[in-house]
Amino acid sequence: MTTFDDRQTAFENKFAHDADLQFKVAARRDKLVGLWAATQLGHDGEAADAYARSIVIADLEEAGDEDVVRKLVADLAGAGIDEAAIRAQLALAATEARRQIMDSM
Repeated sequence: MTTFDDRQTAFENKFAHDADLQFKVAARRDKLVGLWAATQLGHDGEAADAYARSIVIADLEEAGDEDVVRKLVADLAGAGIDEAAIRAQLALAATEARRQIMDSM
């Protein structure tokens, strides 16, 4: 292989690694925000875990965060939690998720 081929392979590997890392962080973030929302709804134990899984699955519907935000807004409307609070919690959960994933590597 030439040096160019080696560089190309290295870039492809880095891209794949970064995409995998981004997916793991997003899934962990969704689980964390799902657990937070579950507590807001009064769920605990297995019910909270099931609700968190439903948030992770909701994020697979379309690209971006809007599918998760829509679900959380709809679910938490009765609890008096608005979209701004949900987006703030998503940001906090993203930071914590990244920290947890990086610590586990």
